[in-house]
Amino acid sequence: MSYIVKTKNGEFKIKKGEQFFKIAEELQKKNKYTVLAVKFNNEIKELWKKVHGSGYAEPVDVTSTEGMRIYRRALLFIIYIALKRKFKKSKLVVHHSIGSGLYFEIKGVKNSEKNIEKLKAEMKKIIEEDLLFEKITLSKFDAIKYFDENDEKDKAILFKYRKKTTVKVYKCGEYINYFYEYMPPSTGYIELFDVIAYDKGFVLLHPNQSSPDKIPEFKPLPKLSATFIEYKKWLDILNIQNVGELNSLIAKGVNKSGELIRIAEALHEKKYANIADQIMKRKHVRLICLAGPSSSGKTTSAKRIALQLKVNGKEPLQISLDDYYMDYEKIPLTPEGKKDLESIEALDLDLLNRNLKDLIEGKEVELPRYNFVTGKREWTGKKVKAGKNQPIIIEGIHGLNEKLTESIPRDQKFKVYVSALIQMNLDEMNRIPTTDTRLIRRIVRDYNFRGATALRTLQLWPEVRKGEEANIFPYQEEADIMFNSYLIYELPILKLYAEPLLLEIDNTLPEYTEAKRLLRFLDYFLPLPAIKHVPNISVLREFIGDSTFEY
Repeated sequence: MSYIVKTKNGEFKIKKGEQFFKIAEELQKKNKYTVLAVKFNNEIKELWKKVHGSGYAEPVDVTSTEGMRIYRRALLFIIYIALKRKFKKSKLVVHHSIGSGLYFEIKGVKNSEKNIEKLKAEMKKIIEEDLLFEKITLSKFDAIKYFDENDEKDKAILFKYRKKTTVKVYKCGEYINYFYEYMPPSTGYIELFDVIAYDKGFVLLHPNQSSPDKIPEFKPLPKLSATFIEYKKWLDILNIQNVGELNSLIAKGVNKSGELIRIAEALHEKKYANIADQIMKRKHVRLICLAGPSSSGKTTSAKRIALQLKVNGKEPLQISLDDYYMDYEKIPLTPEGKKDLESIEALDLDLLNRNLKDLIEGKEVELPRYNFVTGKREWTGKKVKAGKNQPIIIEGIHGLNEKLTESIPRDQKFKVYVSALIQMNLDEMNRIPTTDTRLIRRIVRDYNFRGATALRTLQLWPEVRKGEEANIFPYQEEADIMFNSYLIYELPILKLYAEPLLLEIDNTLPEYTEAKRLLRFLDYFLPLPAIKHVPNISVLREFIGDSTFEY
């Protein structure tokens, strides 16, 4: 018996009982980059698995998001093994992405050039040895016992709250580790990498989707790094470092969870007040620009900073950048021929700058209103006038780009970058990408307030991310201050909303791969049915509803 495998280049037959290695071999003939796994009928398949039926196959390599995750995951296991071999008492702790790299620390190892060279040499040796990544199944309690005895209690507590009675771990040589997603077949599939010293730790550099043939240049992001460090201190205050510890607190009941919510919200309020205080100290500031990626909580943050400015005796005037879109037919196109709503050129910059300049000069201005149904600008007769020294707040994805407000001198502007920068990981090696939090927020918000299914949100997400990379992230270090809008308790609450929406996506759709990954991710969190404890001015209310603010 044989199966039919279809690809974009045609089709071929394979025998029953063959592994996905056979499909990968065929795909590799027409693929420039190493095939790390196969996407088969919209599911990621590791190459050692057996094929059970006919279907459509696509290569997974470093040019795809899934492939990049696999590549980086394998590198982390390689670092783990290298440390066990060369620095036996060391401990690897992965923190967060930074620019084109991944920041991590090694407890017990100094980030000296000598130690870095030792680590890199051992990693290269492990890659040359081409060691297999074998997936093995343990009972949940055997896995807990194993990691507990090997001083990896972060993994042990994570498994404690899993519903499944088994845990799948990876074995490479004599070493066992846990990763919640996929691996390539062996260490030999990894080619390019580098490790450099940075701050108190190290940065792992590797190819990415836009530069799969080389390691991109590392550019330090000191303000972003400082924001992650600040949030790490908040986690210390909350006495929670990973998802297992968060689940442990949730398991203690609503009273404990309610206290966690109140402390997390108080930390946010304190930060908003601090931002307002810094604005007040700058006497010449007239324009406050907020920017951040999709679902970062920009709108709520703008409103809460406005509240804090009112506490300081100011009455800020808020202007929406959405009202400055060009008429739809004038909006520029992407290279694919679609309307590029993420481009700064989609905005009428001349009108915006003219309005802002007039307002700052004390003139009365009629503000436009954009009708997204007709794709046309409308004039409603609404006129506003800014008082002397009255601050103006604008919020939108281009807020940090000087081109947006080039008619206003820089010393009259205060720029705030807002994003949901999660620092808490599943365990010390399995980080939670910050984009996952924003994507789950957006899925919930789009369903609640924009009539969009989870499928539609996932379909749009790649273009949204592309726009962020081009229009937001290059300017983040231009901010005067960064605000981390992530709330430690939000994913256990968002889980209640997002899971049923994601479950509607079946495996006949390309987006099933991502929906399945997000469902697996959310499965690590205990649900938190303490929604009534979430304040009505919380950033989270922007996504789940019942906010006192109007959006």
